[in-house]
Amino acid sequence: RSVNIVAFGNERDGFSEDNQQPSLIWSYLGRSALISQVDSSLSASHFGNPVFTEYQACVFGNVRLVVHDCPVWDIFASDWYTSCRLIGGADIIVIKYSVNDKTSFQELKDSYVPMVKKALNHCSVPVIISAIGARKNGVPCTCPLCTSDRRSCVTTSEGVQLAKELGATYLELHTLNDFYIQKYFGGVLEYFMIQSLNQKSSEKMKKRKKIQKGRRVQPPQLEQPEKMPVLKGEASNYNTDLHNLLCGCQCADVAFYPEDLSSVVEAHKVILCSVSPLFMLLFGVKSPADIRDASIVQLAQSLFTVEAGTASPTAPHGTPPCVLPARVVVKDSVFCSSLPDILHFIYSGAYQWERLEEDVKMKLKDAEKTEQVLEKVKCILKTPGKLNPVKDCRSHQIKQLYNTSLRLFFNTPILADVIFKIQGATVPAHRAVLVARCEVMAAMFNGNYLEANSALVPVYGVSKDTFLSFLEYLYTDSCCPASILQAMSLLICAEMYQVMRLQHICELYIITQLQSMPSRELASTSLSIVSLLKKAKFHNSDCLSTWLLHFIATNYLIFSQKPEFQELSVEDRNFVEMHRWPSNLYLKQLADYRNYIHSQKCHCTVM
Repeated sequence: RSVNIVAFGNERDGFSEDNQQPSLIWSYLGRSALISQVDSSLSASHFGNPVFTEYQACVFGNVRLVVHDCPVWDIFASDWYTSCRLIGGADIIVIKYSVNDKTSFQELKDSYVPMVKKALNHCSVPVIISAIGARKNGVPCTCPLCTSDRRSCVTTSEGVQLAKELGATYLELHTLNDFYIQKYFGGVLEYFMIQSLNQKSSEKMKKRKKIQKGRRVQPPQLEQPEKMPVLKGEASNYNTDLHNLLCGCQCADVAFYPEDLSSVVEAHKVILCSVSPLFMLLFGVKSPADIRDASIVQLAQSLFTVEAGTASPTAPHGTPPCVLPARVVVKDSVFCSSLPDILHFIYSGAYQWERLEEDVKMKLKDAEKTEQVLEKVKCILKTPGKLNPVKDCRSHQIKQLYNTSLRLFFNTPILADVIFKIQGATVPAHRAVLVARCEVMAAMFNGNYLEANSALVPVYGVSKDTFLSFLEYLYTDSCCPASILQAMSLLICAEMYQVMRLQHICELYIITQLQSMPSRELASTSLSIVSLLKKAKFHNSDCLSTWLLHFIATNYLIFSQKPEFQELSVEDRNFVEMHRWPSNLYLKQLADYRNYIHSQKCHCTVM
């Protein structure tokens, strides 16, 4: 332990003849009873004068005391580095001056005190200002033109003001006798020595604790679980499926002819009726009393004639024998020539009204006829009881109409041309919708299968509720399972009929529901995640099965306590053990840390 003191200034009078007067620092070191083994040495000279004197001694028995006494203030001007180094390493700073040397005091105040402040740089080093000597006031000059100082002594108030500027302790030592040296100056200096030693001991203790804390055994860090695979949704092909149905002419049950029967345009009643009340009226789905719109009734009567039950010259391709196509004669030849473009517009969900306008204009090459045809299309698409829609029938209006209107024909016998028999119950449906939305059913109803020529089709392997949910998706392009088990059943049905988008929707639903399940509910639920995993693997749901494996591994502590965990296959068990969270390594580190903490507590109790 050590204490470093730096003393600046000369306590002797500038005009004193007694240059052998002992210095304040030497007097204290020689007279204090706490000081022993004093040794002194001079530093390198500056213009023939020593810059500072270094004293080394022992204080309080075993504390090393180092004092640098610098009587020459020029050290700040000549050797700024040395002066900053001295102040930076000081525990206590002593500034001394003679009260009878006003010129030196003024120079100290104006020139050197700012340098001391700069060197301290907000350090909390205690500063002692010692005013030494008895004042010898002469008669001041009374000449009003005299610019010299009117007094030659430094007053007490000037010394106190200087101490305030430095935040220092101010002392006046009238003489360097035992009282002023030992009890007055020595008492203040020794107080600051004790304060410095206490501060150093405190800092040393903090540093030791910090080192011990760094060496202390830290608890193991729990890493985040592995990121689960992200399952992305699949874009809807609803409008594309319906448009492709028109292009393929599969299961068409209505044929439009001109009056001379020179050509034919095939379509599907259920699609047309889902778009237009006029077609509902035309095919007997609704009566004129149900429509309650004279303009629609008049247009239907003036534009079309339905000859039901009569054989058409060329029967629509893919129509089963049990379903007779309806032959519709279009009375307006101009409208009939534009009918293929109008049907493409309707089947595509009215994708662009502007495109229909261009197609009709290009075909008719007559502005007046084009306007008449477009007005009839607007009347066909209008809602009963309302004015004609605005000129630009936007795509979202018709597309929304599809999604909502086809629901009107879901699980109803209206226009139905096939009946599914399942679990002793019957479910009516429409071949056009099934063929458009499901490739397996398209092959079933158009290939060399029994179902192609049969109006009654049995269904095996799924429940009635699941099959109804499957059909609802085909009609409306939406799916809302009520539970995880229902979603899994619907996924199995979607895999059976190869409807991949519905399969992905069910996978996303299951994943979302499991992710939102709290750990407590997951631990107590009767739902078997392992059973879901087995079904997902069996029905080729690779995304869901991979996700479920990661889910079991991430919640290892929960699932490892369940009986179903033993039902995992060897391959799945190895995967879960490899990717488990928390890992075996972390649990071992945690056990070692707990044992260490327990041993430390037992040790402290014994001590």
